[in-house]
Amino acid sequence: MSNNVIQVTHKELQKVMGHYAASKVTRNAPGVVFAAKLDDTAITVYKSGKVLFQGAGAEREASRWGITEGKLSPEKVKTKGDTLPDRLEELSVLGSDETGTGDFFGPVTVAACFVRADQVELVQELGVKDSKLLTDDLMRKIAPDLQATLIYSVLTLKNDKYNEIQARGWSQGKIKALLHNQALKHVLRKMDEEQPDYILIDQFAERGIYYNHIKAEKEIIRENVLFSTKAEGLHASVAAASIIARVAFLEEMDRMSKIAGITLPKGAGAKVDEIAARILLKSGEESLKSLTKWHFANAGKAKKIAASKRK
Repeated sequence: MSNNVIQVTHKELQKVMGHYAASKVTRNAPGVVFAAKLDDTAITVYKSGKVLFQGAGAEREASRWGITEGKLSPEKVKTKGDTLPDRLEELSVLGSDETGTGDFFGPVTVAACFVRADQVELVQELGVKDSKLLTDDLMRKIAPDLQATLIYSVLTLKNDKYNEIQARGWSQGKIKALLHNQALKHVLRKMDEEQPDYILIDQFAERGIYYNHIKAEKEIIRENVLFSTKAEGLHASVAAASIIARVAFLEEMDRMSKIAGITLPKGAGAKVDEIAARILLKSGEESLKSLTKWHFANAGKAKKIAASKRK
């Protein structure tokens, strides 16, 4: 399916909507102010002033109004992983990503998200195309629209369970692989008969290692699976999944901060050690353990800080 995008002024926008008024259709999607359907072309107008033309007549209709921005394409980024199909960014893709793995406080969250070819522009209009530059606050605002628009699954592995399975010898790579496989299964079940062109996993392990981690699972997602680093820049589905996963992580951090009586910091730096030591002195080791990934070096550092303050 051909996709062409133009950017118009407010005045030109009114002309576009007037021209296609007789073919107007209802599209209750975030960011959409007008939509029309011709025999061979779908026209979608966004609040931003962008107009998306899709279908066999997309180029013809777009040329009526000026210079097009052309095909939707991601920023060229250097990646590692599988050789990717041409114009992957235009296809229907189920993507997955995770967050929280490098944070001492808080859970590991994994999200999988399906973006159809005809939803790519909409998802980008919701702000996903700039996901690398988004702050946590902006992601909190974007996530509800993504969740209302897309088929997705998000899994939150809380610290108590994380520490339990990690102590049994599960590596973080194995934990992530199991969560990705489970999130992908959940989305595929929600999709009924519809199938993605590809499944794109933000690569944290090579293909062989990933599948070795989950070899004991009863159901393993293998068909049309691609692995690539920096996948959030390759397709809107992974970018959307990264936002949904991040907001789930932030929400769990909010909940735990209330329990701890202090705002829990992100990451694994010196500030984290100081806050952890304060919790240790106030509430004890078991309380701190319930809020953290206990195998991190931060645990030992916090104990040393706490011990020095007791003297």
